[in-house]
Amino acid sequence: MKYILSLFLLATTFLSAQTIDNKFELTVAQDGSGNFKTIQEAVNNVKDNSDKRVIITIKPGIYVEKLVIPSSKTNITLKGIDRDKTIISYDDYSGKPLREADPAGKTAFGTSTSYSFLIEGDNCTLENLTVQNTAGRVGQAVALNIKADRIIVKNCAILGNQDTLYLSKDSVRAYFENCFINGTTDFIFGSSIAYFYKCTIESLTNSYITAASTVQADKYGFVFVDCKLTAKDSTVDKVFLGRPWRPYAQTVFINTEMGSHIIPEGWNAWIDTRFPDKDKTAYYAEYGSKGPGAKNISQRVAWSHQLKKDDLKKYKIELVLNGWNPNK
Repeated sequence: MKYILSLFLLATTFLSAQTIDNKFELTVAQDGSGNFKTIQEAVNNVKDNSDKRVIITIKPGIYVEKLVIPSSKTNITLKGIDRDKTIISYDDYSGKPLREADPAGKTAFGTSTSYSFLIEGDNCTLENLTVQNTAGRVGQAVALNIKADRIIVKNCAILGNQDTLYLSKDSVRAYFENCFINGTTDFIFGSSIAYFYKCTIESLTNSYITAASTVQADKYGFVFVDCKLTAKDSTVDKVFLGRPWRPYAQTVFINTEMGSHIIPEGWNAWIDTRFPDKDKTAYYAEYGSKGPGAKNISQRVAWSHQLKKDDLKKYKIELVLNGWNPNK
């Protein structure tokens, strides 16, 4: 009996220690009432390559951090208490001088390094958070840069100007639900596969919403379903749905409400000397567009597509995200 009791106590101690080591639940609060005062400290304390999900609850506050979830930190959930009061914020931008040259000899930030928040760890989730870049209208200034696979973003606000949301890694998958995303030019861009469901997309100026750079091997790029496209105010009245950053860009809007700021032609070919025929290889399509921005849908550019009802079966979430359903 004494031997059995010793084994029981040893197992209990091990399980308790394992929970602490894996940091299954942490709290971040600037007032010191949590485990950590900064989000980065909490992320750093998650065990590398954990196969157990760690939930980091973040209390309201403006967290001025250039936050990184590195590739070694997987299965993390960052969960804010209040989306509008739990804010991750920074102000770097492309061209801003670095304090010192980086290992590659660069002396200024580029688009990919201008982020406020970078996610490189797979299977991470964001909930009830605002991520913003406050650099202003100074050119490319990324709020959220996603370079990881199977990323879920729910009920979040992603705020910036040019290049707000960078889906920057080829072929990886991201899912956005009930999010608010705003910006000026190409503010949803990149080469990842992304599914946006019931999101509100706000244009702050006359420009372009999306700039996909989908790789040729992928069947899908950006897919928006049951979303809403809005304008900041009445001065914003000439906005394109998107333009192809690279030749095989793909962007599709399904059952999306479009404000009057969306112009009748809808899409721009972004012809340049490097890629002079992007309108021949890009795939831009719509189904069931509604609202003032869809009133003159017959005037869409000739190289875009209007899907038929039968085509919708191709856009089931598991197909778009290559076998992954974030809701299961």
